[in-house]
Amino acid sequence: MSLYVKDNIMANESAMSPYGASAMRSFFSRMLRAAKLDASLYDEVESDRAAMGQAVSVIILSSIAAGIGSGAFNAPGILLMTAAAFAGWFLWAFLTFFIGTRFLPQENTRADYSKLLRTIGFASSPGLIRIFGALPTLRGIAFFAASAWMVIAMVIAVRESLSYTSTMRAVAVVAIGWAIQFIVLIFVMGIISRTI
Repeated sequence: MSLYVKDNIMANESAMSPYGASAMRSFFSRMLRAAKLDASLYDEVESDRAAMGQAVSVIILSSIAAGIGSGAFNAPGILLMTAAAFAGWFLWAFLTFFIGTRFLPQENTRADYSKLLRTIGFASSPGLIRIFGALPTLRGIAFFAASAWMVIAMVIAVRESLSYTSTMRAVAVVAIGWAIQFIVLIFVMGIISRTI
């Protein structure tokens, strides 16, 4: 390939639409930074209104990984588990916002649901490892590791998006929301499993 062609490809790539190769690199870079628990990433996506699509994509990918890794052996089971993971995430997000802004705010807490959704959407990046649960010997480890990693990422995201000065306050918000969401999901999945 000639130098002229390479230069034109690179120039075109950098000028691509938000859905081009450059945007994909940015998306995957952000996911990796979120998984590395890079607090500056959470500040970055909190301020970037255009990051909502990327955050939702992370949630969808993480939910699909949970569905595939759940051990369901047919398409309806995988879809059900994917939907449960997706619904569970949104319940946790709502609870986190509600608890963090109504019950445990600090003086400088500035509540903006879309900012919180962007940051905690990226906090779902570690959930992609749940796909390894498709291997029965790794299922428990993959789901436990993903859950613990996502909780830690969520604490950082909540601390940054709700402008907390106390990490322990963010831990409390995330833990309370997670516990309520877990109980609700266990109850709902119990009802669903009896009807299938």
